[in-house]
Amino acid sequence: MLQPTPPPKRRGRLVRSGAAAMALFAVAGYLAVQYVTGGAGAPGCKVVAGGDGGTAYEFTPEQAVNAATITAVGTARKLPERAVTIALATALQESTLRNLDHGDRDSLGLFQQRPSQGWGKPAEIMDPAYSAGLFYDHLVEIPGYQDLELTDAAQRVQRSAFPHAYAKHEPDATLLAAALTGRSAATLTCDGRPGAAREKGPEAVRAALVRDFGRAVFQPAAATAGG
Repeated sequence: MLQPTPPPKRRGRLVRSGAAAMALFAVAGYLAVQYVTGGAGAPGCKVVAGGDGGTAYEFTPEQAVNAATITAVGTARKLPERAVTIALATALQESTLRNLDHGDRDSLGLFQQRPSQGWGKPAEIMDPAYSAGLFYDHLVEIPGYQDLELTDAAQRVQRSAFPHAYAKHEPDATLLAAALTGRSAATLTCDGRPGAAREKGPEAVRAALVRDFGRAVFQPAAATAGG
């Protein structure tokens, strides 16, 4: 049986509530890898698809933090999960989700962006939030990028010498995006923490959240979803 369409004002509140919920899921995933996770074992993270025998992907806490930052920047911009998946797959190919201070010629950072090609100053590119934001800036300028093959969308931003290399990372990127945005039952767990996150504590995490999500992340939920 069809349900009546909610009036425009209520529909707007529902959309905003849904967006707020998605943002909160992303914040939860971000905190899980930035600060909350711990354990006595060797540092390591695993994301597992929901259901029995779900697909799993293992990676380091450093990679998890960088994946969370990429997701946070996309979520703060209200970009669709497809954009986050494309960004994660690109970073997996370019840097294996590590913030590299070297690369081909003058390539740097998560997305191996080149200062000489106008991507920014070296210090800017080495800031994961900046480099992710710049990637998204270029991605959203591509007409219909959500409907393109992932490797095609990534290549239009990156102009890589290996244009088809991004495709092999789509399954892992899709799983990561699902876990970090909370779209599906995928779960992310980490043992241990990166040294920098362990040293800095909650205030540093708060500052990082403001940087990656914006100050709106600390507004009361009612204020975010109301209207």
